Amino acid sequence: MFADSIMEHFGALEDPRRDNRRHLLIDIVFITICAVICSGESWEDIEQFGHAKEGWLRRYLQLPHGIPSEDTFARVFAALSPAEFNERFLGWVRAVHPWGAQTINIDGKCLRGSGDTRRGKSAIHIVSAWARESGLTLGQVKVDEKSNEITAIPELLEMLDLRGSVVSIDAMGTQTKIAQKIVEGGADYVLALKGNQGTLNDDVALVFRDAGRNDFAGLQVSHDRQVEKDHGRLEVRECWATEELDWLACRKEWKGLRSVCMLRATRTVSGQSSTEDRLYISSLPAEAARLAQTIRSHWGIENSLHWTLDVAFREDESRKRKDNAPENLAVVRHIALNLLRSDKSLKRSIAGKRLRAGWDDAYLETVLSKAV
Repeated sequence: MFADSIMEHFGALEDPRRDNRRHLLIDIVFITICAVICSGESWEDIEQFGHAKEGWLRRYLQLPHGIPSEDTFARVFAALSPAEFNERFLGWVRAVHPWGAQTINIDGKCLRGSGDTRRGKSAIHIVSAWARESGLTLGQVKVDEKSNEITAIPELLEMLDLRGSVVSIDAMGTQTKIAQKIVEGGADYVLALKGNQGTLNDDVALVFRDAGRNDFAGLQVSHDRQVEKDHGRLEVRECWATEELDWLACRKEWKGLRSVCMLRATRTVSGQSSTEDRLYISSLPAEAARLAQTIRSHWGIENSLHWTLDVAFREDESRKRKDNAPENLAVVRHIALNLLRSDKSLKRSIAGKRLRAGWDDAYLETVLSKAV
């Protein structure tokens, strides 16, 4: 059934090869997904995985001319349309893991190994959407070399079913058009502020600073306080939120804007303390506890997605640079990570699950069954 599911969603990919189609495209894609699940990283790894598992693979694939060579894998993924491949990935995620209303964190990541300074090739930058509750990647978009995340984020939002969700984005994506697209998509937003929104950041900072001097006596706020101790580190997080926005001159420019909030994090390590204030605007009510939780979940994309891709999949070390290969392999890693995350039968890290899948065909089939 998992083979049928993968065939259904990726079998209609347009074959970019004009000639030399000895190996079926879906066989190449299926072997690559399985190899990456099982710790394969290089094209040579993927070919060797195919040879080692050829008997198992023939249960699901035709393999009319045996296992493709590493050059064939490299050539196909360099030529494959990343837009179409990503579209198939999104369709698969919607069908297999309908996410419903969740907290959707959107953030960018640089694939450092994809750049080549000697040839003047910049590293690829990918913007991903990650669902906190399910731990799944919902989609990704490559940032155009001559642009930035501001243009890529609306394209990614257009791909997603946002209804009932809360979308969090860092300061780069805090733009009036992006807020409008989120609201029109049926979702709420929590957007970080910095100095790139004109006077908005300064105005919000001033209001909270003045109100704080009087213990917020002149401003109706909701307040939340959380204390966390861990290995000699003490962190106190406080959040203040208000819906009193008459003072905000530009409030009508932000569709759905309902509240602003300030999150203050005070960390104490070895007797040394540091404090950082972060400011946000939101279409949610001024419920400090909920806003604080949403903000903190956004930080989780670094650990739960980007860090995992770098550590468990060694993404930053990947030297796939030719044509579309870096972007397409990024999609394959997201497919593999979604499948591994969806399996709850083995209580091991992602790296541990990858090793087990490579050793144990039955466990690999368990992981792949999450594609159904």
